[in-house]
Order: sequence, then C-alpha cells, then structure tokens
Amino acid sequence: MIDAGPSNANPTLFTIIGDRINPGFKSTKALLDAGDMAGVQALAKRQVDAGAAALDFTIGPRAKDDPQFLVEVIRAVQAAVSAAICFDYPEHAVQEVCLKAYDAERARGAKPIINSMAETRWNMVELLSIRPCRVILMASERLEDGIGKPNKTAAEIAGTAKRATLRLVREHGLVLDDIIIDVSISALIADTTGMNREALAAIGLIGSDPELAGLHISGGLSNIAQQLPPKAADGSDLKLQLECAFLTLGRALGMDTVLATPWRGLHMLPEDNYVLGVFKQVLQASGTDALRQVRKLYRK
Repeated sequence: MIDAGPSNANPTLFTIIGDRINPGFKSTKALLDAGDMAGVQALAKRQVDAGAAALDFTIGPRAKDDPQFLVEVIRAVQAAVSAAICFDYPEHAVQEVCLKAYDAERARGAKPIINSMAETRWNMVELLSIRPCRVILMASERLEDGIGKPNKTAAEIAGTAKRATLRLVREHGLVLDDIIIDVSISALIADTTGMNREALAAIGLIGSDPELAGLHISGGLSNIAQQLPPKAADGSDLKLQLECAFLTLGRALGMDTVLATPWRGLHMLPEDNYVLGVFKQVLQASGTDALRQVRKLYRK
C-alpha cells in the first residue's frame, strides 16, 4: 500500500517521493535533451497517478548553465500535477532558482522540499528565507572540527541526524514534520563493512528517540540492488525484492518515506520470503563472508 499522507500510524503504509525526473534514467534524459515538455509532464503525471506524494526533481548539470530551461521544466511539471516538488541539488544557486520558480498554489499549498541539506553544507539553510520549505537532511556525513567526515556507525548517523534536526527546529523555525532524514542505502554487492546494517540500526535509533517524534526517515531504495542479476534464486525479481526487503525492515523501525519509482510495486514482505531471509543473513556478515551471503540471493 502507498499512503501520500502521514505514515507513522500504520506500519504497512509509507510515502513515496517519485525519482524519475532525473537524467540518470535514459528515457528521462532523452525527454530533457529534446526539450519535450509534454513528455516530462506525462512522466510527472504517471508518477503521481502511481501514488507519489512528491516528485524528486533534477535536470542534471544543465540547471547551472541554463536556468531559464530549469524554470521552464519546473513550470511544465507544475502545470501537469499538484504534487510538491523535491529539488535535488546540492548547489545553493540552483536551489535558489528552483525555489523562486516554485508555485505553492499549484501544489495546493504544499511546501517544496530542499534535497539535500547536510551538516557539511549548512549554508543551505539560507534558502529557508526564500519561502517556507521542507528539507531532506543527509545524515551520512558530519562536520567535526570544521572538517567533513563520513558517518560509518549507527550512532554517528543518528547523532548527526539529531544534532542537525534540533538545530533546524531551534534556530531556523522548522517543525519536525518538515524534516526528512536520509540514511544512505548502499549497494549490497559492495557493502563489506555493514553500512546497510548500520543504516537500519540508525533508523531504529532515530525512530525511537522521543525528541525526534514527528520527523520522517527516508532512503533511496534503488541503490541497494545495483549491479546484481535481475532474478533471485527463487525466480523472483531480485531488485524489487531487495528494495522491499530493506523497506520491510526499515518500516518496522520508523522509516516512513522512500525515494523510488512509484510503479515498482513496493510492498511489505512476509517473514518466509526467500530474499528477505537471505538479506537478514547478509546484514549479519562482513567482509568476504558478506559477499558469499549476497551470492545466495541469486545462486542456489
């Protein structure tokens, strides 16, 4: 099931931010390269019709060189759908163009979402003066003694999330409902250090912290199955099943939002699901043992 509204009340419901307006998808790149606004609008509408509550949005590097085209695409999308737009740019100047072009009335009053704010890019909080916004806050990196460092443990991820969240609330007037914490999901085939295990543990720490009750926790599910075969050992769609496996475990811990393709058919998996069972084994392993466990996903 997909829910476009608050999703903490029911452990089977979650909110999808559609990920397809991104030139990383060949079909989307073709639309953008051709300036096919009708095609982009159809893509936006398809995502909303499939259950997306908001649309992640990037046209790639062209946004910096051609702000007029950037604005044209934003307005085309908003003319087609009333969903909020999640502007996926780390550059302050590009975000400024996006936020000024955004029409909240066309989104039925919904705030735009700034993606991606981080403790290491704290100057992005200046964007909050342009208009009321929600933010996706990256918890994968922290600022320590003025130096950016990657977070490798659940405690580091959750600590950064809490510190930055409370600062946004206390110093910049956001409410917890406006904050979405992104815990980075790693490609399973290369995860020899247990980063997905730590990400899930961090979701549990954040989701159970009473001071953070009301915020949202998200992750990019499509990362997890990169470079893996299409079919699992039981004949099922391996990539979809892996995305669902992470979602099933993460949702139970407090993850209520995903960046994903809405029509993928994401759902909770039963306990006896083959891929979910192997995924749990992978999460307990490290090093070459983790890689051996991963092979069980697609080899009998």
